Amino acid sequence: MKPLVEKLPLAENTSFVANVHTTPSFEVPWHQHIEYELILFIKGEGHSYIGNYVGEFATGDMFFLGSNLPHTFQKATSDLVTSAIVVHFKEDFWGEVFLQLPECRQINQLFQTAARGLYIKGEAKEQLTKLINQLVDAKGFLRLMILCECLQIMASDSQAYTTLSTQDVKEFNPKYKERIDKIFQFTIDNFQEPVNLSEVAKNAQMSVPAFCSYFKRSTKKTYIDFLNEIRIGYACKQIVDTQKTIEAICYESGFNTLANFNKQFLKVKKMTPSKYRKQFEERMGS
Repeated sequence: MKPLVEKLPLAENTSFVANVHTTPSFEVPWHQHIEYELILFIKGEGHSYIGNYVGEFATGDMFFLGSNLPHTFQKATSDLVTSAIVVHFKEDFWGEVFLQLPECRQINQLFQTAARGLYIKGEAKEQLTKLINQLVDAKGFLRLMILCECLQIMASDSQAYTTLSTQDVKEFNPKYKERIDKIFQFTIDNFQEPVNLSEVAKNAQMSVPAFCSYFKRSTKKTYIDFLNEIRIGYACKQIVDTQKTIEAICYESGFNTLANFNKQFLKVKKMTPSKYRKQFEERMGS
């Protein structure tokens, strides 16, 4: 199954899209689109899957995603209301010649870097949050000015973002891309259940050795590491959002032993699950 390929309609007299998407219109499966995406979460929390990156998102988080970069943002629980301001634009929305101007060199570099997905942070995020909120209701030429200012802020400050995915999706031919996308969606859908390599390899129509080699070559990480990252991401939300015991969260996240859960959590988060919960509680209490 390929990721859903979204075709984003433009309103009359607009060259790009800037809308608020709220549950249930926020929920979109593993998908991709030719448009670049600048997204600001204004309500909710959950898990982010961008290329081969597995992480979390919460209210106030912001991401900038390159063209055709597969991604999905899954809310933490099915009954949670999630909302985001989403800006979509094509690389040539301002004309085919514009990006060839020497003044756009930094913007071109930003677009190339965004192919891996960017998490926006620090002072840049504060500036962009104000601009993105303005962009929703802006009219006429002001819309173009605000979007250009957003891009300039990200392009001119190397500390404005952290790159996320290490997977170079655009290097895949269509056959290989469809296969890796199918594996990703299968894992997102089934990580809470027992998952073995033979099952995943069969789903990809490959032998286990061939699958392991293919996945490592394609994503720069082993499949088991990828699976564990998804499970740990889910566990983190359970640790901070519920009063469930660490042991209960371990099994709910798809791990079959508490010892392995603790080991993998330490590997991914550089601390134990108990310390992760304690640090969160201390932050909330301060």
